[in-house]
Amino acid sequence: MALFDLFGACSRPEPRVVRTAADPPVPPQDALQLLAEGNRRFVNGTPLGARTKDELRRQLVDEGQAPHTAVIGCADSRAPLETLFDAMPGDIFVLRNAGNTCTHSEGSMVGSLEFCTGKLGSRLILVLGHSKCGAVYGATKAYLSGARGKASALEGLLQGLGSVAQQAAEQLGPGAQEEDVAARAVRVNVFQTMAFLMRYSESIRESVRTGQVQIHGGIYHLETGCVEFLGQCPMQGQLLDSTMSIPPSMAHADAPSRGVHGVRTGADAAVSKAEALQLLKAGNRRFAAGALTSTTTSGSMRKALVSCGQAPHSAILGCADSRVPVDTVFDAMPGELFVLRNAGNTCTHSEGSMVGSLEFCTGKLGTRLILVLGHTQCGAIAGATQTFQANESKAPGCALEGLLQGLASVAKTASEELGPGAAPEQLVAHAVKVNVFQSMNFLLKFSAPIREMVRKGELDIQGGIYHLETGCVEFLGRSPQEAELLASSESLPPSMAVAAVRTAQNEPMEPKSALSLLKDGNDRFVVGAPVAKVHRSMREALATGQAPHTALVGCADSRVPLETVFDALPGDLFVLRNAGNTCTHAEGSILGSLEFCTGALKTRLIFVLGHTSCGAIKGATAAFLAKQQKASHALDALLQGLGSVAEAASKELGKKATEEEIAKRAVKLRTCSTPWTSCSNSASRSGRRCARGSWRSRAGSTTCRRVAWSSWGAAPGNPSW
Repeated sequence: MALFDLFGACSRPEPRVVRTAADPPVPPQDALQLLAEGNRRFVNGTPLGARTKDELRRQLVDEGQAPHTAVIGCADSRAPLETLFDAMPGDIFVLRNAGNTCTHSEGSMVGSLEFCTGKLGSRLILVLGHSKCGAVYGATKAYLSGARGKASALEGLLQGLGSVAQQAAEQLGPGAQEEDVAARAVRVNVFQTMAFLMRYSESIRESVRTGQVQIHGGIYHLETGCVEFLGQCPMQGQLLDSTMSIPPSMAHADAPSRGVHGVRTGADAAVSKAEALQLLKAGNRRFAAGALTSTTTSGSMRKALVSCGQAPHSAILGCADSRVPVDTVFDAMPGELFVLRNAGNTCTHSEGSMVGSLEFCTGKLGTRLILVLGHTQCGAIAGATQTFQANESKAPGCALEGLLQGLASVAKTASEELGPGAAPEQLVAHAVKVNVFQSMNFLLKFSAPIREMVRKGELDIQGGIYHLETGCVEFLGRSPQEAELLASSESLPPSMAVAAVRTAQNEPMEPKSALSLLKDGNDRFVVGAPVAKVHRSMREALATGQAPHTALVGCADSRVPLETVFDALPGDLFVLRNAGNTCTHAEGSILGSLEFCTGALKTRLIFVLGHTSCGAIKGATAAFLAKQQKASHALDALLQGLGSVAEAASKELGKKATEEEIAKRAVKLRTCSTPWTSCSNSASRSGRRCARGSWRSRAGSTTCRRVAWSSWGAAPGNPSW
């Protein structure tokens, strides 16, 4: 026996030295090489690290540890980490759980690695998965079968790993076998754990940035014993930009102050607009990370909200979509957010309620931040986009159709910005962003109190988009049009505005202002949001005299009711109408009326409005092309009188032009050929001059504008200015 022991002792190599704190740190690449060499010895059956002796163990106690590598591995009994890397005690710092994951108790994993790399000097972290991993295979099976619910901690673990199975299935595509998905999920899981370490540890990120530490991945193949080294995470550059300093399960330590009563009340100090924005961003980061800190309210909290009142730090205008619970998305407690919601986070209908509520919140409750929040996959915006693309001009048959028609303008704007050929999903996604800015602009344009607070720097209006796919809010900043909109003079939303009628007591309106009123009124008519309402006191005021801001020459066509088209009140427009909006016959009546309006009533804008599909112009075009000469009726004479514009249109378009093309062109020429020069004698006597496109007094007081009423272009009902 003694001889055998002697022979055995002579044939065994001496134990290797152990690493202690007395040794210098090992660079990452050298540590990786040590792991690779140790795994080769394990595979070849020539291990060197199995023997230790008392002296070596005492060294580790007396001098402390200095592992060259920290390894996160699976708890699977078939993957003993020290053995498969032929490591001595003191070589590697080992963390293990089922699935080598950070989905649960991740704070323990990350904190341990921060200790190892920060205090012990390890410069390499290896995340090691292995083939046939029971945890990952179980998670894959649960994901593919659609199993839900957490009847045990194990099921909770498998559901936590479900995201890697989902990613693996998406990478392989439809039809992939469960075995293939699970095998791919092992690899995905390694990279996900590596990403988690960088996303949620500032100290590890900083060490990686400086090159002090490297994080590598690997897969141990049970079938061969070999470790496949995967290298560094492909998303490392992006992950190093993370601002998260702590894992989700430990985020309660980073939770915001909830106020002196545990919830925010009127007893708490005001929150600045910048602080409010940071609170929203931090809350959303916690929500996206699954680390909510908001708790259930106690009886004392609820009493405090009643007795002390509310003092929300932010007001949110969001969508009513059930997938976007605003308070939850920002991890907010009662009292923190003043929330307004409707389908499409819009101000197109009942805007007075929205604007009035925000004026109350910012003026009375002291809130210093308004956030307009849209979201991806918005059903209201998708429906409005379909309405826009259908290009149907019809009255809404229900309130929903009215809402979608009101939102169609954002789809139109999105389409114009993206240009032809945009895919439907791309158009909807861009329309969501356009809609956010449109709602922000509406608040600035139609609320004097909100504008004033923004001007003074007391209030900020920001936009954002909540991404359903990630849980993250993309903060868009302020409206690009904010500076321009702060010059608005509107004090009420259109639906609440009760305009005063113009009477003889009003001063003459400048042409530019009058033209702006026409455009705004027509915009309201087009979107179906007229505001012109008349009550008794208005009618009584009109009896004292008129002072119309515009004289309008239009067609008698019943489809073009001029006051309605411009959403005008009685007293706004001095209207002259005949078939074809023409001065070819009875021009004295038209011109005399205009001289009265501009001279006696002091109107400074003349507006000539044609319209598409004009029956008079079509008839004149047909008569011209038929070379009709004899006029047996007044109508024939009218059409012959209009024949000159048809002739001019025909000459412009050439011989190949169709009758319809000539008629369309003639409509525009008709508005530009009204014979103002026929009034030259009276104009010179009255001190006015007549010229192409304008008619001004000596003081430049009256301007003539001509446009064609258009049923094409931006939207039906818009004049072609």
